[in-house]
Amino acid sequence: MESAEESAVNTPLPETLTVPEVMTALRLSRSKVYDLIRTRQLPSFTVGRARRIPAAELTTYMNKRIEENH
Repeated sequence: MESAEESAVNTPLPETLTVPEVMTALRLSRSKVYDLIRTRQLPSFTVGRARRIPAAELTTYMNKRIEENH
């Protein structure tokens, strides 16, 4: 039986993510996620007042960070 953490790791991401979902995925504060968006390190778009981050952009951001640290 999988633990909750293993289940979360194995669950595929939806095509777009909300800011709280990105906060959870990166374990960052709301203000830090908005800083990443504001500085265009993490591309996003809005639908009305709702901000969305494409899952592929989150993956790209994480891969860039991994490469920078190696």
